[in-house]
Amino acid sequence: MSYRITTDTTCDLPASFYKEHNIPIVGLSYRLQSGEEYTEGTENNLGIKEFYDYLRNGGMASTMQANAWQFVETMEPIVAGGEDILHIAFSSGLSGTCNSCTQGAAELMEKYPDRRIVVVDSLCASLGEGLLVAYALHNQKKGMSLDENVAWLNENILHLAHWFTVDDLMFLHRGGRVSKTSAVLGGLIGIKPILHVDNEGHLILVSKKRGRKASIEELANKAMTTCIGELKDQPVFICHGDCEEEAQQLADILREKAGVTEILINPVGTVIGSHAGPGVLAVFFLGHER
Repeated sequence: MSYRITTDTTCDLPASFYKEHNIPIVGLSYRLQSGEEYTEGTENNLGIKEFYDYLRNGGMASTMQANAWQFVETMEPIVAGGEDILHIAFSSGLSGTCNSCTQGAAELMEKYPDRRIVVVDSLCASLGEGLLVAYALHNQKKGMSLDENVAWLNENILHLAHWFTVDDLMFLHRGGRVSKTSAVLGGLIGIKPILHVDNEGHLILVSKKRGRKASIEELANKAMTTCIGELKDQPVFICHGDCEEEAQQLADILREKAGVTEILINPVGTVIGSHAGPGVLAVFFLGHER
């Protein structure tokens, strides 16, 4: 039976990727402190540069999880057309969106009892979620059935490593993603935090490096020393909060020291960026553990 792979805008893949692979996406929304509301994946969304400049100038943004009706609205044409769905959802450890998608899927399967919709909790964020989507597409092209693909994803989710650094942990603290103590410690002069996403999909402060250069080198080191097999034998995704030059520096280190050739670089979107802030830099790959 034919099935479609779908996801949420929080996977931060390029718009061209969704178009090329015909991937419907559920858009999450955010609200600026001035009151304006925007939704990712629609025309009503700020540009990346404009959004991060707004944050740099002291503005703040709050985010809203997707609702079940958004999932239904996006996915009903697919099931009505006779296809099943494999939906890869934003980490339940960071948002209620996965639960909303599960509710929406139940509503649609009640209305279309011959169709199947499987919602996979990615326990991932940004291009970590995006990399999982890319693997799901690869599996589908190899001929995996929906059930086989779901089994592969569930077996590998806890191997999808997220390592990142931020310029200012207070953005994560305001959104309730890290404690005030961690934010204050990370804000010490010249100290840059190294964080990762744990097995429950939560953000965890792991260590601190002195200076941005050292933090970028540590991200590369984590990728090279904790990857499954040789890093050069797998795709590596890098995302950034409007700091593309530093993302390229990280990519260059991985090319030169690890021989990586398949690298995708893309900005962190407005929803994830509302919490991570300008200057976030992350690397994603398959590792022995998260």
